Amino acid sequence: MPRWSRVVLPVVLIVVWLALAGVGGPFFGKVSEVSSNDQASYLPASADATQVADLQAKFSGADAVPAIVVYERQSGLSRDDLAAIADDATSFADLAGVHGDVSPPVTSKDGKAAEVFVPLADDSDLDAHVAGLRAHLKSGTPQGVESYVTGPAGFTADLVAAFGGIDGILLAVALAAVFVILVIVYRSPLLPVLVLATSMFALCVALLVVWWLAKWGIVQLNGQVQGILFILVIGAATDYSLLYVSRYREALRDERSRWQATWKAVRGAFGPVVASAGTVIVGLLCLLFSDLNSNKALGPVASIGIAFAFLAAMTFLPSVLMAFGRAAFWPVRPKFGSDHPQTVGPEAHGLWARVSAGIRRAPRVIWIVCTVALLAGATGLLQLKAEGVPQSDIVLGHSDARDGQKVLADHFPGGSGSPALVVGPRTELQPMADLLLDHSGVSSVAVSAKDSPSGSAPVTKKGAQPLGPPGTPAPDPTVVDGDVMLQATLTHPADSDAAESTVRSLRADLSKLHAGILVGGVTAVAVDSNDASIHDRNTIIPIVLLVILVILMLLLRAIVAPVILVLSVVVSFAASLGVSAYVFNDLFRFPGADPAVPLYGFVFLVALGIDYNIFLMTRVREESLLHGTRQGILRGLAVTGGVITSAGLVLASTFAALGVIPILFLAQIAFIVAFGVLVDTLVVRSLLVPAVSYDIGRASWWPSRLWRTDGDIVASDQDAAST
Repeated sequence: MPRWSRVVLPVVLIVVWLALAGVGGPFFGKVSEVSSNDQASYLPASADATQVADLQAKFSGADAVPAIVVYERQSGLSRDDLAAIADDATSFADLAGVHGDVSPPVTSKDGKAAEVFVPLADDSDLDAHVAGLRAHLKSGTPQGVESYVTGPAGFTADLVAAFGGIDGILLAVALAAVFVILVIVYRSPLLPVLVLATSMFALCVALLVVWWLAKWGIVQLNGQVQGILFILVIGAATDYSLLYVSRYREALRDERSRWQATWKAVRGAFGPVVASAGTVIVGLLCLLFSDLNSNKALGPVASIGIAFAFLAAMTFLPSVLMAFGRAAFWPVRPKFGSDHPQTVGPEAHGLWARVSAGIRRAPRVIWIVCTVALLAGATGLLQLKAEGVPQSDIVLGHSDARDGQKVLADHFPGGSGSPALVVGPRTELQPMADLLLDHSGVSSVAVSAKDSPSGSAPVTKKGAQPLGPPGTPAPDPTVVDGDVMLQATLTHPADSDAAESTVRSLRADLSKLHAGILVGGVTAVAVDSNDASIHDRNTIIPIVLLVILVILMLLLRAIVAPVILVLSVVVSFAASLGVSAYVFNDLFRFPGADPAVPLYGFVFLVALGIDYNIFLMTRVREESLLHGTRQGILRGLAVTGGVITSAGLVLASTFAALGVIPILFLAQIAFIVAFGVLVDTLVVRSLLVPAVSYDIGRASWWPSRLWRTDGDIVASDQDAAST
């Protein structure tokens, strides 16, 4: 290239990235405008609970989410307490966000508690509406009476509050952990800053693109997807940067010109980095086969993040390193003409040279011991409880909604405030009501009626019409397209296993009555979410394995080596999940796990864990073409050992940072992926894969040309050595 273009091109790339990052940076504070943490939004459009949620506003006449205000005095509510609670309920109508009529207080049979139903506007400020309601209760609740805001609105607000640290705490912890590791690895004050800038620029631009796609309704964004996007981009961009920096350091020893060193490093790093990024993107896009909207959303959103991580590491970082030259590595600058560290042979020194020597001496013993250890860890899979957890256990730490739900369960029917919603033909109103009232899991039934002050009216068995207040005519049921909506209050808490069994039983019985009857509500959402998660887990995991196997075969131009790599990652995942199950049950004592946890753990560990094997085996293949397979394995491991271990520590640290968000799902993903990445980095890639490949020898490359010519390479090396 002409000399002037060697200056202009890097400058243009740096300016473009600075401009895009400057535009995308402010969008960190705007994510809430395009995201939703409503559990029903995670469901597939075809789910019964989703269809009922879409119809609910038509029956109620308002798009509102119910909040339940519950009061309790252990010694019993006095007349003064009840009067104050009634005045309090009347004042709720004046609060911001109240969207509809507030119910009068309902006192429990034991006289120790009362509940008030407050409809809140279902908009992006729902958490603010709940916060205002809770603040009002602090000043209006009688002394000695405890008050809580629970119900769907309360749980959603607690969930939003738990995700509130994503923009600040999560990024700060992740970046701090990465910075410390980079300082230790590079022993340079400037290079870690340049690598972190690469990661942050990639994240800013990715967030800019994702924000507008969510704004246009092309992708769906929630706190869970947002947190994973942040961690993935920072971790992946740093990993790709580490690989490039390693190549650039090598090139600076061989090339006097910064341009030639940059071009050589880009050519050397481009193949493994593009293969790694492509594998992760394809693995993530397999989530599009998911039934759950949340999984479908994560696939393209995370893929966009990985794409920009790749682009930043291959364009911005080379440009800025070229601008700084050898000064970027100060005070340990690579000198032109200096010798490369010896990787094999008697003059080799360092940790990875010793590891390579150990593999050369006893490869079979090493890979058998590693395999047995991993399989022992995998026994914990039998202890994994991934059938779903109650909504009240999703948020770790304090939850006002969870505390209120416990009070409700102590004094009212367990499902009070979160009924099962049954939508069916108007002509089947009474048969549906009779069937519901006959079920042992249902305590009472009401029908949606816009003419009623509360928006619904109780119904009884055997031909009775909806009941209105004493002395008033009975309201007519609300009919939408020939259907009515019944509200069945369950005897068990809405997020309990017993309530889920009741919903499944009701669906089976009602389908016999009429095939078109739908059952929705909070409990049905949990049922449909768990069922969809199990379907996704059983469908997507085989697809991801097959896709990654094909990619590896194309990349390495062989069959045996890719099969070894995929099997090693599967065993590593099984061990990671098994050890995690022991930790979750016996150490953290978690109540269980969402069915999507194994799927997410698998996608991240297989897609990201295979990265390190790609980094290793592409270098091994490169060395094998020059020195033969067994020598190439030892050289490839020694050369890449330091950089890949550093990359693994960075990725494990970034995923571990997810643990600062008090959400059960993210805490479990944080541990599984962080632990699994360390296992992949320190055991699978460092010992198991090299030892198996060394033991098999050139058969690893079957049926490629390298398998047939490997013997000629070895013979040529031996002749040269003897000469």
